[in-house]
Order: sequence, then C-alpha cells, then structure tokens
Amino acid sequence: MALVTLIGEKLAKEGGEFVYLGPNNDCRHCKLKTVCFNLKLGRHYKITTVREKRHSCTIHEGEAAVVEVQELPILAAVDKKLSQGYSSKIEKQECGNIGCEYYDLCCTIALQKDKTYTIKKIYESINCPIGRELQKAELTD
Repeated sequence: MALVTLIGEKLAKEGGEFVYLGPNNDCRHCKLKTVCFNLKLGRHYKITTVREKRHSCTIHEGEAAVVEVQELPILAAVDKKLSQGYSSKIEKQECGNIGCEYYDLCCTIALQKDKTYTIKKIYESINCPIGRELQKAELTD
C-alpha cells in the first residue's frame, strides 16, 4: 500500500527526494495535518507518484500536492567494529564539526534514542577528521 502525504506543488516532482523534518506548529489547526504528519522524523523519502489532487496550504508557496512516497533506508555512521547483520541500539554520533563532509551521516536525526536497528549493509570507511573509527552503513528499523 502506498504511503501518501502532501508536499508543496513546486517540490512535487516524481523521483524527487526530501527529508521529513517533523510537524510545523502553523499547521496545528489544519484539517489535513494527519496526512502531512504521517512520516517519520528525519527520514528520507522519494516521491514515486504525483497525484492530480491539490489542497490549499498556508505553509507552501502555491498549493500542496498529494504525493505517494517511498521511505528510503537510513544511512548513518557506525562504529567500525560493527558488522552486517548486527542488531542493537545505534545512536547518532555527537560531533561539533558541522563542516565535515560526513556530518549528516554522524548526526542524523533519523536515529531514535533507545530504538533497535539492524545493519543491513556496510559501505565504506569514513575518514573522520577527529579520529573516530567509523564506517557508512545502511540501517533498518
């Protein structure tokens, strides 16, 4: 079954990707907020279908388009000692180096505290500028 949500019509392009950043307080009285807020915080989504239906929206420029989306895997930095298939509580790394090319992998908001994740795939080692032993991994929840 397709996951349906609303997105600004200017952003509603098939194949487009976005990160859900959570509910907007300006939407608290909107009758359609449950359609917009049905995604997971910090997760990446890919637009698979743009439907014809549009709704008025006070947040987006223009109207909000109804789209079908696919949840993309979580990509995160994990300890180099962990291997594919490992399941445990994996938390984001704490790092103040916001200029680092790996900052989004280390400090991803997609990881929830005290939630168990499984390493589905290991990609490459991360050359951490502060010396941590990390690797890029795909996680499932």
